Amino acid sequence: MSAQRQKLTFDNAQGHTLAGLLELPAGPVLGYALFAHCFTCGKDIRAASRIARALAGQGIATLRFDFTGLGNSDGDFANTNFSSNVEDLVAAAEYLKTHHQAPALLIGHSLGGAAVLAAAGQVPSAKAVVTIGAPSEPDHVAHLFEGDRDEIEQDGEANVCLAGRPFRIRKQFLEDIEAHNLAEHIRKLRRPLLVFHAPMDETVSINEAAVIYQHALHPKSFVSLDDADHLVTRDADAAYIADTLVAWVKRYLEVDNEGDDRPSVQKGHVMVTEQDKAFTRLVYADQHHWLADEPTAMGGKNLGPDPYEHLLAALGTCTSMTIRMYANHKKWPVEDIQVSLTHDREHCADCAASGLPTDSKGKIDIIRRTVHIDAPELDEEQHQRLLEIADRCPVHKTLTNTIRIETVAGD
Repeated sequence: MSAQRQKLTFDNAQGHTLAGLLELPAGPVLGYALFAHCFTCGKDIRAASRIARALAGQGIATLRFDFTGLGNSDGDFANTNFSSNVEDLVAAAEYLKTHHQAPALLIGHSLGGAAVLAAAGQVPSAKAVVTIGAPSEPDHVAHLFEGDRDEIEQDGEANVCLAGRPFRIRKQFLEDIEAHNLAEHIRKLRRPLLVFHAPMDETVSINEAAVIYQHALHPKSFVSLDDADHLVTRDADAAYIADTLVAWVKRYLEVDNEGDDRPSVQKGHVMVTEQDKAFTRLVYADQHHWLADEPTAMGGKNLGPDPYEHLLAALGTCTSMTIRMYANHKKWPVEDIQVSLTHDREHCADCAASGLPTDSKGKIDIIRRTVHIDAPELDEEQHQRLLEIADRCPVHKTLTNTIRIETVAGD
């Protein structure tokens, strides 16, 4: 089962609605991370999306979002500054705390790295902080519009071209970044710090990483990104950051190796354990594990399929596999098989006459299955035969047979 992605929104301190994406692991969640993107970028920048997906693939759920006035978030970018970015981070952390789990890890890229260093003191759940190509002070970005500074100072604002896009920069932005003393935040971090930086970074000098490292107290670590570019546009570099980050942070998240925690499950058996005291559950088979949950509207966290979605998935996958096995055996040219299913409980007026059992309200469970077979070379009779084979899949037979469920107390 692959990792999942959830679109979400939350409000910041000013009441603006911010847009985010939560990358969720397919299996057990080791912890939650909050990712802050670079200056004037957004949550969908390639580095943010790749690193977040890689972290989710290794068990760390990661929220990335658009700062106020950027991407899909509300608000006017011209009214934002470094302080508002920090406030947005705190609001995002509060959202995770309320709806999922408070973030144990803060990650920031470029100016976002400076922002997480400044915000860490307001996120008590954060057990570790990571920066990627970050400046040692937020006023480092001022050089990007140095040629427009006189106009900004004189007129109070100016339209500035950054990365090929126009942005309105106001004087208050300059005043805000110059007022911050990030060195003090770094000295008071009191959390493990990991600094990623590329020696040949042409946007933020490696010297900025040295200053961050010097200000920080132990435990602190530095990892060179070799020839990576500032925006981390190569997949290999993003994967390297994620792999190294996960290996480093696991000791601070206080999690054990997954193999040590994993219960022993015999082949053909399934074990379900609790992830929380609500509805999130860990499902283990002998070789695989995944999550089950309920939607947020039902009081769950929507971290995995609900029980009926698992039931439909069992029937759907078995149907598709059975049709494929038959088509391959017959050497019929079937390009693709798609199975969609729904479950409902409906009144059944003629059930009594037909002998079908209903509940006390006269309702019956109905699963509707639609099978689409992409096989243009097959004739109508062959198509019909494949639909008949669908009813012969083992899970279909199990569901339509008389089932007895025996429940006993465990040891």
